[in-house]
Amino acid sequence: MQDRITLQIPYEKAGLRAPESPATLEPVCAPHLSENGDKQRPAVVICPGGGYDYCSEREAVPVGMRFAGYGVQAFVLRYTCKQPFPTALLELAAAVAYVRAHAAEYEVHPDRIAVIGFSAGAHLACSLAVYWNRPLLTDLLGDSAAFRPNGQILCYPVISAGEFAHRGSIVNLVGEQDGNHYDNPRADAVSLEKQVSADTPPCFLWHTSDDNCVPVQNSLLYLSALSAEHIPYEAHIYPHGAHGLSLSDETTSMGEWHENAVCAPWFSACIAWIRRYYH
Repeated sequence: MQDRITLQIPYEKAGLRAPESPATLEPVCAPHLSENGDKQRPAVVICPGGGYDYCSEREAVPVGMRFAGYGVQAFVLRYTCKQPFPTALLELAAAVAYVRAHAAEYEVHPDRIAVIGFSAGAHLACSLAVYWNRPLLTDLLGDSAAFRPNGQILCYPVISAGEFAHRGSIVNLVGEQDGNHYDNPRADAVSLEKQVSADTPPCFLWHTSDDNCVPVQNSLLYLSALSAEHIPYEAHIYPHGAHGLSLSDETTSMGEWHENAVCAPWFSACIAWIRRYYH
């Protein structure tokens, strides 16, 4: 693994407060295999979960190491939490732009860069998938070709600010609201099922049907929106499993509830999906 890279973000231009600790990107990459530098691998930029309250280490480097072992270059984004939308989104866009600009250095194919996130990190990854070519980002960061994600991988995602919202994540994005009614003008902006367009990239998604933290309806709403726009997706809804499974095995386990043999195949299915779309 290499040193973390500090990302340069135009917070003030966006009318946002610069965080005390900068957003960083940590490469978790396989070693160079080609002497002349012509090897090109797919890549993922990983957004750990944590309710926009913190970045979970269980969904960070261990996941990157697993991807690197399968020939997918990985980069872990430690984004700013507890600051309003679109702070973290700007950071993820800058992270993807950095990977693309340094594609030759990391043996990455510049048109095979996907974003992956877990829980609230999946909301962040999905945010870039739906907003990459809109003024919210292009007015601040310029040419969207630099930070366009070629795919999105969503693991038990937070999606909606509506009836099935994960309240903690949404409050950290748009502020405290009365009850479950988010009247803040930005609430619709962070209800990502409402933001899907024909330009949204292909999606791989998984969730458990009895998730008691982030209801599976978040995923179902998003899949319905993708279907309406004819966006290709692969979805795995497993019958049982706690929230925050990460790799679903002993690699990232904090207890037996994190080891789920039924859900663990999500990773091999994801690798197969990456190889179909990005090879």
